[in-house]
Amino acid sequence: MGGLVIAFKDYNIFQGVWDSGWAGLDNFREMLSIPEFFRITRNTLMLNLLGLLVCFPAPIVLALMLNEVRARSLKRISQSLLYLPHFMSWIVLGGIVYAVLSPKYGVVNQLLRWAGVEEIYFMADQTWWVIVYTLSAVWQSAGWGTIIYLAAITAIDPALYEAASIDGAGRIRKIFSVTLPSIMPTIVILFILAVGQMVSIGIEQPLALANPVVGDVSEVISTYIYQVGIKQGEFGLTTAVGMVQSVINLCLVVTANHFARKAGGEGLW
Repeated sequence: MGGLVIAFKDYNIFQGVWDSGWAGLDNFREMLSIPEFFRITRNTLMLNLLGLLVCFPAPIVLALMLNEVRARSLKRISQSLLYLPHFMSWIVLGGIVYAVLSPKYGVVNQLLRWAGVEEIYFMADQTWWVIVYTLSAVWQSAGWGTIIYLAAITAIDPALYEAASIDGAGRIRKIFSVTLPSIMPTIVILFILAVGQMVSIGIEQPLALANPVVGDVSEVISTYIYQVGIKQGEFGLTTAVGMVQSVINLCLVVTANHFARKAGGEGLW
């Protein structure tokens, strides 16, 4: 936290944090005057909102599906395959995505050509790039995210399912009447934490999937901080950007927690 003082200084790497001169709010004014600032903020919010709408429900649905698998061996094999992408670097996953979607050699475009459809330049089209970005995030994180929900499901009292069976409930009715209400506190807490990351985004996935053609939608706050802060040495400016980012995240967490408690659910505090 002490490093945040760089945001208020004209930081010089040779003078150090404390000996560098004070800049007041100049770094924050410069941040707002950056032509790309509102574009990268828009991209960050857009990709995170899509992640919240698509990536957040995916582990829940997957956990419910795995919970209904009765064959233990099939369930374990399925879980292992679903967990695997989480342990792979985004550089490797990005290479796989580019190889599969390649216009000339990619499997997807070969199938499209066999079906009489022209090839699609997925990674060179802004709309398709956003779709690929979102789906690849689901592929990488959904399996690992099921662990928490499966743990919550195993803690449900079996007597609830027995009572539902006596009342004539089938599998689908048990999911909506027993399983989902029982794991709702876990869902709410994870949702609050997800909302708290709305203006933050990891650098690995955008760097692995981005290219200059789709720069208008692929450049986000984290990549900007890397390009300007690390490569160009603008430490004070990028620290100010990161500080504003963290403050907004904090406000989002507090707001989401407030509304969760107002709605009668459980919050983080």
